[in-house]
Amino acid sequence: MTLPSPEAAQAGALHPREALFAAGESVPALAACEHYAGSRRLLDKALALQAGMGPVFDLSADCEDGAAAGQEQEQARMVAELVNSPANRFDRVGVRIHAPSHPSWRDDVRCIVGEAGARLAYVTIPKAGSEHEVLEVIEAVQQAAREGGRRTALPVHVLIETHGALRRVWEIAALPQVEVLDFGIMDWVSAHRGAIDARAMHSPGQFEHPLVVRAKAEIASAALANARMASHNVCTELRDAQVVRADALRARREFGFQRMWSIHPMQIAPIVEAMRPEFGEVEQAAHILLAAQARQWGPIQHAGRLHDRASYRYYWSLLERARATGQHIPEPALRAFFG
Repeated sequence: MTLPSPEAAQAGALHPREALFAAGESVPALAACEHYAGSRRLLDKALALQAGMGPVFDLSADCEDGAAAGQEQEQARMVAELVNSPANRFDRVGVRIHAPSHPSWRDDVRCIVGEAGARLAYVTIPKAGSEHEVLEVIEAVQQAAREGGRRTALPVHVLIETHGALRRVWEIAALPQVEVLDFGIMDWVSAHRGAIDARAMHSPGQFEHPLVVRAKAEIASAALANARMASHNVCTELRDAQVVRADALRARREFGFQRMWSIHPMQIAPIVEAMRPEFGEVEQAAHILLAAQARQWGPIQHAGRLHDRASYRYYWSLLERARATGQHIPEPALRAFFG
């Protein structure tokens, strides 16, 4: 298949982000995997892996579960140092702070955001009970970021893992600076106090139990409706990459998740692979979008089918996901849309 060249587009043709979406309508083009680590040793190991693979996964430094009791301040200082270090080559390190109910969350924000906010990728808020709690943390995060010299808003991710958060997930998703909604399956199941069997924390139960399925569907729906990304929960399998890949595929195909947590380096590659679109789809998307740009985003025919802005939005989202997951993009589209 011969693709139109970027030069085929008329002079001054609009980029897809400008032509197809109003401000705030497009889902962020983020890495497909979010890898969690708590100790300095594991964080350093993950940064070395990221340097080799490229920014196809984000690294989340864990202050909530990564800090031993009484060591919260030491953990926060370590994370701030890590974010500011040369090893953070792509500035794609975020942090999970303590929950709003924990006395250390403000210290986390002051230390990590205040000292490393200019290079921090995001702040993840766990165990929030309502949009009011999330908003309080967001305001503290943005203030610390400004005082620390950051010139743009600092993205915030919110873990949906309590009854209150799921009940108010649409309100949470609509808050400013929210970029990702994460599903915390372990705490969600535990919050039911034994009413949900432990098998619902793993496959296939996690994709079958009605209360868990309901939570996943509601989180993904709220996220995507508000142009946020939905991040799927962990897979507890640490040895079999095929199990991890199968979970990620089901999360993407059945629920619309475009990102997934990793808790072991072995899980990163299968998650990224599962979230990566097929090259045939990417090639088709490139051809359609280049032809559409050449027509100033008016309707076109491709392979006997009519395409207009509705399908262009789909194919642009697919192309952005290909870029974020390291999938090959045909050179003409790469030059035209990604410089």
